[in-house]
Amino acid sequence: RKVTLALLDAANDRDPVVQEQVRKSILTLGNQQPDKVLSMCQDYLLKHPKLVVGHRVLILQTIELVVKSRIDDISYPKIKSVIQLASDEMTKSKEVVPEWQQAASNILVAVGNKYINDIMEEILSKFQPGVLPHFFVVQTLANLSNSNVYGMVPFLNAIMGTMLPMLGMTKQDNMKWVFSSALCRFSESILEYLANLDKAPDPTVRKDTFSSEIYSAYDVLFNSWIQSRESKLRLTVAEALGSMSHLMAHDKLEEQLPKLLLTILGLYKKNSEHYIITKSLCQVLEASVNMGSRVLETQIDGLLLALHQQVSVSLACSLSNTFPDRLMVFVLQRLENSNERNRMGSLAVLRHLINSSTSIMETKKLLILASIRQPLADHSNKVKKRVVQVISAMAHHGYLELEGGDLLVRFIIQHCALPDTHHEVSNEALRSMCDNTLHLFTTTVGRLTDVLWPMLLCYLTPNQYASATTPLCKSLILLANKKRAAQEASFIIDFSAQGVDTHTYGHDVTDEPSPRLRAFPLSDLKTPWNHTFSLLGSVANAAAVLKPFFPLLSFLYRCIGVILQQCYNKELVRKQLQEILISARHNDAIERTGVAMGIGLCASSHLDGTLEKLEEFGKSDAFRKASGIFGLLKDKNDVDVEKMKSTLILCYGYVALHAPEDQLLTRIDSDILQNISKNFNTKVKHMGFICVQGKGETIKISCQFVIPFVGATFIECLCIFQHIESWLSSGQDHERERAVKTTAELLQFYLDSLSNLVTFHNLGALVGRLGPRCTDPNPEVRRAAIDCIYRLMYIQLRYEGFSLDYKDDSVEGLLDVREKLSNPDHSVLYKTCSELTKRLPQQQLSTLLFMLFDGLVDSQSNCSRASSVILNTLLKNRGAGLQDLVPEMLEVLHNRLQLIGEEQVKVAIGQSVLILATQHLQTVVNTLVMTCALREMMLNGQSADAVAYVFPKLFSSLLVRLGSSVGVHLPKDLNSNSIISDRKTINKINMTNFDVSVLSIRAMAKHAGPRLPAIVENLCPSLCNIYECQRVTVTAFFSELLNHHVVTELMILDMLMNNMMERITDTCGTVRMLAVRGLGNIAVGSPEKVNKYAKELLAAMSSGMEEKDDPGKLITLEAMSGMSKILLYLDQKNVQLLVVYIFMKIKPFLENVSENDEIRCASIMLLGNLSKFGSGEPVFKDQIHNVLVSLLLHLSDPNPQVVKACKYAMRICAPVIGSEQISAMFQKHLLEEKGLHYGEFINDLTKYLIQDFPGMLNFYHITVIQFFKSNWAEIRASAAMFIGKK
Repeated sequence: RKVTLALLDAANDRDPVVQEQVRKSILTLGNQQPDKVLSMCQDYLLKHPKLVVGHRVLILQTIELVVKSRIDDISYPKIKSVIQLASDEMTKSKEVVPEWQQAASNILVAVGNKYINDIMEEILSKFQPGVLPHFFVVQTLANLSNSNVYGMVPFLNAIMGTMLPMLGMTKQDNMKWVFSSALCRFSESILEYLANLDKAPDPTVRKDTFSSEIYSAYDVLFNSWIQSRESKLRLTVAEALGSMSHLMAHDKLEEQLPKLLLTILGLYKKNSEHYIITKSLCQVLEASVNMGSRVLETQIDGLLLALHQQVSVSLACSLSNTFPDRLMVFVLQRLENSNERNRMGSLAVLRHLINSSTSIMETKKLLILASIRQPLADHSNKVKKRVVQVISAMAHHGYLELEGGDLLVRFIIQHCALPDTHHEVSNEALRSMCDNTLHLFTTTVGRLTDVLWPMLLCYLTPNQYASATTPLCKSLILLANKKRAAQEASFIIDFSAQGVDTHTYGHDVTDEPSPRLRAFPLSDLKTPWNHTFSLLGSVANAAAVLKPFFPLLSFLYRCIGVILQQCYNKELVRKQLQEILISARHNDAIERTGVAMGIGLCASSHLDGTLEKLEEFGKSDAFRKASGIFGLLKDKNDVDVEKMKSTLILCYGYVALHAPEDQLLTRIDSDILQNISKNFNTKVKHMGFICVQGKGETIKISCQFVIPFVGATFIECLCIFQHIESWLSSGQDHERERAVKTTAELLQFYLDSLSNLVTFHNLGALVGRLGPRCTDPNPEVRRAAIDCIYRLMYIQLRYEGFSLDYKDDSVEGLLDVREKLSNPDHSVLYKTCSELTKRLPQQQLSTLLFMLFDGLVDSQSNCSRASSVILNTLLKNRGAGLQDLVPEMLEVLHNRLQLIGEEQVKVAIGQSVLILATQHLQTVVNTLVMTCALREMMLNGQSADAVAYVFPKLFSSLLVRLGSSVGVHLPKDLNSNSIISDRKTINKINMTNFDVSVLSIRAMAKHAGPRLPAIVENLCPSLCNIYECQRVTVTAFFSELLNHHVVTELMILDMLMNNMMERITDTCGTVRMLAVRGLGNIAVGSPEKVNKYAKELLAAMSSGMEEKDDPGKLITLEAMSGMSKILLYLDQKNVQLLVVYIFMKIKPFLENVSENDEIRCASIMLLGNLSKFGSGEPVFKDQIHNVLVSLLLHLSDPNPQVVKACKYAMRICAPVIGSEQISAMFQKHLLEEKGLHYGEFINDLTKYLIQDFPGMLNFYHITVIQFFKSNWAEIRASAAMFIGKK
């Protein structure tokens, strides 16, 4: 004790080091004996009331440290005394003494982290309506809401209700500041609570609980305080407005948004501190975007300009979800501005957009890839640094795998090879950044592994990348080790899949080799490489040895092709090509492809020589004689000459792929296609490869040759199309693009050369295959697909007898659609395609339909959705004539449904069946006749064993089937092909579903208990069905099942409870109501399990009581009834902390005059059941007094059930009120079946109220006056009597 007193005396030493040491020493003692040390600190302060402020602050700070350190070990009486001390110290001086009062406030905040109810009891006693509180009372409330979110949020509604009138009374800037700061902290704590509902004591809290109070506060802050001349106050108000905007009602925020945005933007000019302004603006924008604001769109241009000037990344990203197109256009336009600051700002915003708006940016990847090219050429290292950051973000989101991504990888590698310089951002710093970025690509972006593994190899040889060899090799080693450890097949590079097109990887194959590689003999291709070629040429002689290793041999052929690209000795090239063609085993597909790829690679540098050698090989004896050169070819009987022709055609395909385009175009006809024709016969498989792998004009020239060659008959053209067809749905954009463009050229030239007009049988198949491509994600594919449909329509018109120059208006409309495909209007596109399908001959309809069925599983979700829309439009327009195809169509749709992952397409298939049912009712309903068949089978006693075996599945199916039939009846005209579903009385129908389930479960619980687990398991999937009637039926079944103890005996209670918890968020109100009812039923069926699910049950019932989408208040009523039921079995510990919070949920129903008698009755009964948990809680006692007047007046309610509920609630609440005389009156006079002389009762009661609660009289007076406007005369009369007695 003496030591502690000595330390307390020394606490105000002049030396700060001594002060700190004293504080640590007292804390050490406090950790050992917290109660004793705290008592001594309190006594010291009380005995020395005139201590200097600094000394007093040090002791208060020491108390705070002890409380924080040992709060769990401090006795409750000591906690109460500490609270009282800190409160007195904080408010002792009416003047603001920040250091002293802040120290006392900090103690209250520290205690409040555990004893929030006690703290609030003390604080609220100094936070009374109509009186401006002490500055630090408000500050303490603000800090408490920040430090103990879950404890404070339940009090905030009441606190803000008291605070609002104070705002208008406040005149001083410091009080305005503290109120604004508190509102900001309150809003932040509410938002944090809502964001972490899984950890909250009540996960059903909603922001609209606070909307009214928040808007009232907003009105004062925005219309008055933000205009203050005091800069600090303006910023605090702006910060508060930002946080409050998330809690405002949508209509109010929408109304205020233009003024609010303009005001906040105006603050940039008035304040030098921009961070808080930007933070506030960001929050306002997020709130408006989240609510789907329409007004925001009118403000977007001015906002974007202002935000870009501030380089406000977070603000721009706030707008990306709602206005992605306008924001993207704005940012990309600014990228074109060469001003360094503008470009850096735009790149910063672009980087954050890529990182934070992944789903929205998905459709804009190609646009971004195209636009980033301009900054790539910027000379500023500052800009380049931002570019590298953007590329890094793009790598993590799948941009670098797309066409054009190779340029970004090349940019990184180029800057890995930078020489040293001295700039503000030096080359060394930029080079190091690029080295690290390349390393990150290799180690952290797994999706890039298969891109970088072949790509980086191509940068090792060119001279300009020589200085980047070290980071390149490090990355290649990491990639190789990763692939080898994972035993990936691609560890050995499959050039047949990847290609060795070094143009694709960003540099020309003729680039000068690196000096480092020149040190090796392989780098000089003029003389020393002759020895290498001799070795490679001997591959042919080693074929017998390498026979088991054909993939390796194929790889070696491609290696030869790469080497030949750099060889300057034309004779040597010719010799090696000769050996490759003669040595190859043409009947092996892998080796044949390797040969073709090697020769194609060689053609990139030696086109003329390669074409001459291929032509020579085509004329050689190898195609005629029995044996080949070097004796490697077997007898002609064993060699498939057709395979040799395939090799030759495939070689020409790879030549077309790799040859320089400017040289290829002059040779495609005379040297390539003419020579192919000599070996063509009817084998056109590789022709498709040439077309699809070709570039630009190559496709057009290929088709110009092919169509005349095959005789311009559609059968041969269709044969070519069949080989191109597989590429139409390729996952690679460029392959789909080339395939569709090839098809378009094929159709055009067929149309131009059309002469022999016969029946055109394949129109349906082609339209079905090409139509969905009109919505392809790739705009080039969309345009080419429109061209295909356009030409197909004119081919059909020619077959119908129209002249070549005839123009059809509907077909010509496709050209207008084509021009708008950059941003397509899908509704117009579908309408146009649907109109055109009406012109399809009836005999081709079936082919079109089944092609569209295939399109339902297209790899591109856009195209699968398009297939479903066109299909349903076609069925509506022309399905009536498809009677014979209906069974087959239903079977195909059923099969497709099992393969489809796209939810929208699944729903569309359901619509398809419905459309068919409206047209061919009998045929479709044949499947439903199974119900009648089952009945007949079960009436036969011999089926009992079989029925028992499948009973759970059979019962489940029939129950769902029965629920689905409620409200459906036969058409009035039995001859019509229509199904009538009367959904006008949806509640009645849903209640019928419930009645069906109730009757079923009562019987099941009694007679078929052991089968219930399997039945429940079979019914669970229907809870997620898109049809409400099925969800209602199953939820009703489960709800009633929880009314029976059998679910506990069968151990299916957990499963049922989990399903009910999931259903309380269902989109259907009836399902939600039944789920809440089911959760309440556990108190009837399994009361011993109520405490196990206490948290979930309380949360569900609380959520139901504030349900907004509940026109008939059925959910609210079920929630109150359920809460009353479970409260009968809940333990005190599970409810005590939530008593006040639950009371706040039901308080609106007690105070407001509800026209619904059942709601009034249920809310009053719930109050009574809740009160047993509030005994001894001062806060709950206050809340009871808040509604006491309402209960007393409703004793004269016109509804007798409400009167009984009031009597019951007041008897149960009597011990909480705090007056023995009033409690005795309630117990004596308020008996449910006994009459009450209201006048005498009120006369006696008011005497006790005046005697025991004089401080509440003014509040009672104000409350009674509100009931003068009641809708019931009885209540108005009682109110007048009550106030008269007072």
